[in-house]
Amino acid sequence: VPVVGLTVSDMDRSLEFYTRVLPFTVESDAEAAGREWEQLTGVFGVRVRVVRLRLGSERLELTEYIAASTPGRPAPVDSRSNDRWFQHVAIIVSDMDSAYRLLRAHRVRSASTEPQLLPRSIPAAAGIRAFYFRDPDGHPLEILQFPSDKGDVKWQRRNALFLGIDHTAIVVGDTERSLAFYRD
Repeated sequence: VPVVGLTVSDMDRSLEFYTRVLPFTVESDAEAAGREWEQLTGVFGVRVRVVRLRLGSERLELTEYIAASTPGRPAPVDSRSNDRWFQHVAIIVSDMDSAYRLLRAHRVRSASTEPQLLPRSIPAAAGIRAFYFRDPDGHPLEILQFPSDKGDVKWQRRNALFLGIDHTAIVVGDTERSLAFYRD
């Protein structure tokens, strides 16, 4: 199962958000350091705390840099969805209105004005409801609700409000070059 990774600035704050506002569960929580991690990250003197979370059958891995020779930078506050560093994680919900009310009750930072119904002019997405918001570090997150004729059959379950991670997406500058790299 692929794992989506995000770098966070304060692990305890992020865990509060991902396990109390959103219903992720902690699978592992460990610190790591050493030459292998320096080579992997390209950061000298690195020590990280890595927490693996689960929602449904999907995983999200949060990494906090506890020590590093140079501090990391936050994403620019004026980031937009068409910036090439933009990435979002899409979480499927069984009931958009209930999920939206829960997020509003927890005062999450919205990136959308409200849940949107994707238009019929996009046949593959028509009828999907979507809402963007941000985690404590400003990472864009999206909740989606699929109509009965869209999405994987597992997203049609009604046994929980938050069902799992459907996808993560990044912005590219040239689709054909990116497909050649990622696909070919």
